[in-house]
Amino acid sequence: MKDSIYDGGASTTMDKSDTDALRSAVQVLEHPSLTAHIADVIGTPVALLRKLPAGASQAITQATTKSLDGALKVALLTIRGGSQESSQILHKALVVASGATGGALGAVSLPIELPISTIIILRSILDIARSEGEDLADPEASLSCLQVFALSGRTSTDDAAESGYFAVRAGLTTAVATAAHFIAEGGIVKESSPALVRLIALIASRFGLVVSQKVAAQAVPVVGALGGAAINYLFMDHFQSVARGHFTVRRLERKYGKDIVAEAYERLQQEFGASAKSRA
Repeated sequence: MKDSIYDGGASTTMDKSDTDALRSAVQVLEHPSLTAHIADVIGTPVALLRKLPAGASQAITQATTKSLDGALKVALLTIRGGSQESSQILHKALVVASGATGGALGAVSLPIELPISTIIILRSILDIARSEGEDLADPEASLSCLQVFALSGRTSTDDAAESGYFAVRAGLTTAVATAAHFIAEGGIVKESSPALVRLIALIASRFGLVVSQKVAAQAVPVVGALGGAAINYLFMDHFQSVARGHFTVRRLERKYGKDIVAEAYERLQQEFGASAKSRA
């Protein structure tokens, strides 16, 4: 079955299965807040999760940058040597174990726990990208996996025009393209290369928002090891969902063209908005 998508008066058909996949992607990519999901699990109001312990901001910034540096090394190794198949369930199990340790030790474990969790999450993102048809030997495709960490960073106070999926992705496009060009032209590129440093800085500014939500939840006294494991499970699930949405959009762009997909995405987004208003 086909769904009609219109672009400048010309009709292009999109398979119903692809339209349904895009609809699911829009739902995830335009509402990627982690806070409410965590609040539901630990039974703590969202407002309380926004209160971070004193001095947490600097620790989060440092841990976030360190984590993304480690993730970048994994991405570069993937470009150079290929990526091995691995299990999404295994990734969840590993990140849960990491979260249990972090929950038991509290915020002091962040500089150690977060880099481990981030690398495990990236491995899962790489697998999702491959399953959606990405060639991870292509530097642009592999570096686009790092984009997921930025696409997941959204708060309820963000301006939708500036924080929507395509807006955030557009803000990273030049940095990703520049870094990919240097890797393609020069082969092995040091992680300290200016192009890669700039890319990490841009991603870290948004990834830190999600990490702050995680740290705030783990700072709640009743959380402990069990809560830390649950939070890390949600942390992983959050990024897997956003990755699936992101690479679904990219797959459809390769199939139908970017303009067609962008128009269909906007139409579906408007439908969701209208539906939300009718329920209000």
